[in-house]
Amino acid sequence: MKTKITIITFFLFSVTNIFAQTKNVTVSGIIKDENNKTALPFVNVVLKTESNNTFVTGTITKDDGRFSIPNIKSGNYTIEVSMMGYKTKTQPLFIGNLSDFIDVATIEISENTNTLAEVTVTSKQNNISNKMDKKTFSVADNVAQSGGSVLQTMQNLPGITVQDGKVQLRGNDKITVLIDGKQTGLTGFGNQSGLDNIPASAIEKIEIINNPSAKYDANGNAGIINIIYKKNKKEGFNGKVGYTNGFGALWVRKENLPTIRKQYQLTPKVNPSISLNFKKNKINAFFQGDYLYTETLNKNEFTTRTYNNGEIINQQVKRNRNTHFVTTKAGIDWSINDNDLLTISGLFGTEKIIDNGDQPFFNQDLSQRKRLWQFLEDELKTTVMATALFQHKFQEAGHLYNIGLNYTFHREDEKYFFDNILPTSSGKDSFKLLSDEQVLDLNFDYVKPLKYGKIETGIKFRNRIIPTNMQFFPGQNSPLDASAGGEATYKELIPAVYGNYVFENKKIEAEIGLRVEYVGLQYDVNPNHPTYKSDGYNYTQPFPNVRLAYKINDANKISLFFNRRVDRPNEVDIRIFPKYDDAEIIKVGNPALRPQFTNSLELGYKKTWESGSFYSALYHRFANGTITRISSTIPNSNLIYAVFQNADKSFNTGLEIVLTQDITKWYAMNFNLNTYQNKIDGFTVSNKYPIVNSFFIDESKIVSGNAKWNNTFKIPKMFDAQLTAIYLAPDIIPQGKIASRFSLDFGIKKAIQKGKGEIFVNATNILNSMIVRKDIQGKNFNYTSSDYNETQVVRFGYSYKF
Repeated sequence: MKTKITIITFFLFSVTNIFAQTKNVTVSGIIKDENNKTALPFVNVVLKTESNNTFVTGTITKDDGRFSIPNIKSGNYTIEVSMMGYKTKTQPLFIGNLSDFIDVATIEISENTNTLAEVTVTSKQNNISNKMDKKTFSVADNVAQSGGSVLQTMQNLPGITVQDGKVQLRGNDKITVLIDGKQTGLTGFGNQSGLDNIPASAIEKIEIINNPSAKYDANGNAGIINIIYKKNKKEGFNGKVGYTNGFGALWVRKENLPTIRKQYQLTPKVNPSISLNFKKNKINAFFQGDYLYTETLNKNEFTTRTYNNGEIINQQVKRNRNTHFVTTKAGIDWSINDNDLLTISGLFGTEKIIDNGDQPFFNQDLSQRKRLWQFLEDELKTTVMATALFQHKFQEAGHLYNIGLNYTFHREDEKYFFDNILPTSSGKDSFKLLSDEQVLDLNFDYVKPLKYGKIETGIKFRNRIIPTNMQFFPGQNSPLDASAGGEATYKELIPAVYGNYVFENKKIEAEIGLRVEYVGLQYDVNPNHPTYKSDGYNYTQPFPNVRLAYKINDANKISLFFNRRVDRPNEVDIRIFPKYDDAEIIKVGNPALRPQFTNSLELGYKKTWESGSFYSALYHRFANGTITRISSTIPNSNLIYAVFQNADKSFNTGLEIVLTQDITKWYAMNFNLNTYQNKIDGFTVSNKYPIVNSFFIDESKIVSGNAKWNNTFKIPKMFDAQLTAIYLAPDIIPQGKIASRFSLDFGIKKAIQKGKGEIFVNATNILNSMIVRKDIQGKNFNYTSSDYNETQVVRFGYSYKF
């Protein structure tokens, strides 16, 4: 046994690169006369390696005595200052990996008419090692998912899984999604949304931040995903155009229950895109435009509900969905002078959704249809975002402040029309929802480089308001609760202040930060609502973060993280209106929902070598007031109500491993393994809608995880190919479990037209094996479900750079 442990330990700590990036650092400072303290122009400043005194680069000081040397790789150097009539002065200089800028402050030299011998100190070139808090992936490298949405692109990234249309990091979907570092209505403020409708063609890269520092908003206990739009800064006029086509639902995976409309087949996917940029003198103008049209078998779920009284109901939820999504982003960078930059940009997006749904309900042997619930969903989402950013750079490189103003308007205009067909009657039901979200963010951020790190500080203010209005129009024998409609208004005010200190020397890295947030939330409810009343909360809370790292040597590093974060209920989580996209499993919000606070610890290790790297992280998260959805029934009814609640404590403990290796010149791979235990303590809950219903939920826990194996091939004549295998182990969900899933994706692309053009073809879930199976145990009932929705898609496309 000891021998096995020794072998495993040796493998973990000696075999394998987590997507490390070589950071280029700018070194700056000022040269002065030692006696009279005046700045000295035209002084030679040279950087040499410490180990063998080899010249690296150099410059001369400006009229004000300042110098700046860009593009220096991490390592140990000596900085040498010389000028005729002065003594040559050298001093050691360590360039780390935590800051893009190093300020050596003031170097003073003294007059001397004698020529002195050069003084040198030794140095050793470092292999770049990142902070292990962030991974960055280029969307262009994900060949197997080219031409799809951002959500589909993320499915192949290490550490990410996708479940029920939501992204999970290490088994947790409490994630903050940013676009270019900002929260927007496209992806949601707080909870994630809309990722399946953002074209990947608009995106340059995706950052996964598992341990955010204090400069980020405190929400999102599982971490942050930052989606970075394309933006070019080449001189003159340039750009890129592309077109993608594809088809999904290539065959019927499971036949419909009787008497309903056909499932979508051979669903088309169309995605033209254009990116334009013009830069001349002090102006850089940019534009990104994308259109995504998809027809999708969005849901095809078969469910068997079994009640304690012996009744069994078989049902199907099938949605044929058409989506038109348009997004444009444009802006201008104006370099006012060498120190001041003004950026003004705007984003506009519209998402038009048409759903044709069928939901039949049958008895156990399908001999009797109890209900046919057919619906048409007509929804239009509109997002407008305007951003202004002013940046002032001081004389020292990297010493700057930013002032930003961001305004977002997001409208949700949703209409549902139902045919409620019963054995003895038919009725027509409908409802409409109008929600206008307005968010104003104002922030100030300041960065000051130091000789061995930097300091960051800033303030942020957010004001958010969401008035909603839901109107129900019930027909004959309708399941709709008309009294649960009306108006409600969500108001949120968040001022915050943060500070972050970064230190780095040859062996030690430290990052210590604190963010303090005040949150005032008020949810005003229509006073005539039969169940819910106006509610709200406020708090002032500290959110510290600590990162300590020790560099064992140039190729090995360990790092320890601590983080405290919060997940505030989003407006849709507390929304008082029942949703009837399922006629008998009804989702409802809860105005009494409170924030979930989470503390996390992580121990990371990274080893790099010339052709690859190995990364491992042992993590533990524990949360109070865990937010989850709880399902229950009421007496004399088979309707199931799924209501958001605060459970008690929950725990997530796991190990993540990422191995990357260039095997040959033409083949490279990366393997990601994430295994964890999810546990939710037992708790008592009281669902208030539609009537008070209290019961106890037993403790639930499971050991789960996922594995991803990405294989990339460099084929002669400018071909690139990718084969990705994904396995998701069984996991727990509220009141139940979800079964294991597996998929295999493949893609190939070829550069043409002297590298300016590119063609590709890919296929997702080529074995058609991704089926979502759930088992839910509620009070007085249980149900099992299998979703055969569209997951297999074939795409092909072309792009051209000019």
